[in-house]
Amino acid sequence: MAARDAARRAGPARHRPAPADKLYEEEEDDALPDSDTLPDSDDEVELDKPRPIQIVLAHEDDHNFELDESALEKILLQEHIKDLNIVVVSVAGAFRKGKSFLLDFMLRYMYNRTSPCWIGGNNEPLTGFTWRGGCERETTGIQIWSEVFVIDKPNGTKVAVLLMDTQGAFDSQSTIKDCATVFALSTMTSSVQVYNLSQNIQEDDLQHLQLFTEYGRLAMEEIYQKPFQTLMFLIRDWSYPYEHAYGLEGGRKFLEKRLQVKQNQHEELQNVRKHIHSCFSNLGCFLLPHPGLKVATNPNFDGRLNDIDEDFKNELRNLVPLLLAPENLVEKEISGSKVTCRDLVEYFKAYIKIYQGEELPHPKSMLQATAEANNLAAVAGAKDLYNKGMEQVCGGDKPYIAPSDLEQKHQDFRESAIRQFRSVKKMGGEEFCRRYQEQLEVEIDEIYANFVKHNDGKNIFYAARTPATLFAVMFAMYIISGLTGFLGMNSIAALCNLVLGMALISFCTWAYVKYSGEFREVGTAIDQIAEAIWEQVLKPMSDNLMEDHMRQSVKNSIKAGLTEQVAHHARLKTD
Repeated sequence: MAARDAARRAGPARHRPAPADKLYEEEEDDALPDSDTLPDSDDEVELDKPRPIQIVLAHEDDHNFELDESALEKILLQEHIKDLNIVVVSVAGAFRKGKSFLLDFMLRYMYNRTSPCWIGGNNEPLTGFTWRGGCERETTGIQIWSEVFVIDKPNGTKVAVLLMDTQGAFDSQSTIKDCATVFALSTMTSSVQVYNLSQNIQEDDLQHLQLFTEYGRLAMEEIYQKPFQTLMFLIRDWSYPYEHAYGLEGGRKFLEKRLQVKQNQHEELQNVRKHIHSCFSNLGCFLLPHPGLKVATNPNFDGRLNDIDEDFKNELRNLVPLLLAPENLVEKEISGSKVTCRDLVEYFKAYIKIYQGEELPHPKSMLQATAEANNLAAVAGAKDLYNKGMEQVCGGDKPYIAPSDLEQKHQDFRESAIRQFRSVKKMGGEEFCRRYQEQLEVEIDEIYANFVKHNDGKNIFYAARTPATLFAVMFAMYIISGLTGFLGMNSIAALCNLVLGMALISFCTWAYVKYSGEFREVGTAIDQIAEAIWEQVLKPMSDNLMEDHMRQSVKNSIKAGLTEQVAHHARLKTD
C-alpha cells in the first residue's frame, strides 16, 4: 500500500500500464489465460502492478460462471476506496469488435487525464486489457482493471472509478444463456454500459438488448423505477457521416430515429423500443469512424497511433472524456441509493448466486424459442382434437358408456391426435419433436383418466356404491353386535356398536355434502374409504359367495341330471 501511495504522489506518468509482456510474464503473444489459470489466491493477486483481473470466471464445460470473491475484495475493499461511491464503466457487445481496444484508450485517459495529449505518442504501443486482431475471442467472463482510480468531482466529492471488460457475445463457444448472463451482470453492476456495435444499429441488436436486459431485470428484486442507469450505444466503423455526423450529436439524432415508436409499426417492434426506454434512465449514442485499413488487416498492429486514421483519433478524443471526465462521471445507483465499493462487492455476490441457481428461466435462441412455440401449438391442436372426440362420446350430457367401449374410443381418438401432431410441419428436428409427442401422449392419458371418472359418475350403481357400502357395514355391525351381546361378548358388541355409529355419522355427512356441495374434501375422503372397504372386503366376499353359489348350482344341476338319467334307465329296464 505504501509503495502504491508513493507512486500516486509521484504523478500520473508513474501509473501508466506496464507492457503486456511484463503483466503476464508466463504468457505467450499476450494471450489471455484461461479462467482455470488466472490468479485466485491472495498471494497471486498483486495490486502493485496494475493489470486486468478476472473476477467472473467462465467454465466452458458446464456453461456456468463463478465469482472470484477474493480477487474482487482485494481490489474494492482497499482502505482508501472501500467507502467511496463508485463509478463503473463497462463495455459489452459482440466478440471481436474492439471492446478491450477501446478500454485501453480509456486507461490512457485515466492515467494522463490532466494532459491535453492523454491519447499518447504516435509510436507508443497500446497496453492494458489484453487484445489482439483476428477472428477468435480473447476475453472470457468479466475482467476489471486492478487499479481503482480516485477522482475529485467538480462538487468536491471523491469517487472511485472502475473499468470493466466483458466476454464478447455470440462466439462459437457461448450459449445464449452465457451471453445473457455476462451482459446482464455487467449491466446490473455498471453505472455506464457501453453497448459496442459495428456499423449500424440493426433490429437484431435491439432484440438481443431486450433479451439481455430483461434477463437482468428478472434477477433484481422489486423494481419501482428504471432498473439500469446509462446505456451508450457506440457504433463502430460508421460509414454514413453524410447522413449523421460522427460523434455524440450525430449519434443522438440517429438513435432518436432508430428508437422512435411509430403508430404503423408492428407491435413486436414497438415493444422492443418501449422495453429499452423503460430499462435505462439515460440513453445515448456515439458514432465512431473506422480506424483504418492498417488496423483491420495488419496482423502485427499493436495500437500505435501512427497506424490509426486521423478521423478515428479525433473522435476518440471526444468520446473518452465524454465518459470519464470528472464532470461527466455517473455514480452507480441501485434503487435510488448510491453504491460504494464495499456495497458493490455484496451486490456481485448476490447477483452471481442468482445466475448460478435455477430460479430464472433459461434464455433461448430465436430458433429454439420458435421451435418450442411451434411444437406446443401442435400439441394443443392435437389435444383439442382428442377432447372434442371424447366429448362427443361421453361428454356432460351423454349417457353412461361401457368401460370397454370407452377405452376403444380412447385408443381411436388417441391415434388420430398423434397422427395430426405428426402431420403438422414443425421446427426443431425429429428428436426435438419426439419429446413433444411423448408429452402429448402423457397429457392425453391424463385427460382419459378424467373422462373415465366422469363416465363412472354417470353409473347409478357406481354413484350408489358409497351409501350401499355404508349400509352394508351398518347392517353387518348390527347383526354381529346383537349376536355377540346375546353370547355375552360385551367388548366385541361395544366395538361393533362404535363402528355402527361411525358408519351412520359418515352416511349422514356424505348425504349432506352431496346435497349442499360444501366440505367436498370430507365427501371425497368418505368416498375413498367406502371404495377401499368395497374393494378390499365386500367385493371379495361377494365374489366368493357368487363363486360358491355358482359352484353349488353346477353341482346341483349335475346331480339332478345324473338322478334323472338313472331314473330314466330304471324305467327302461322295468318296461
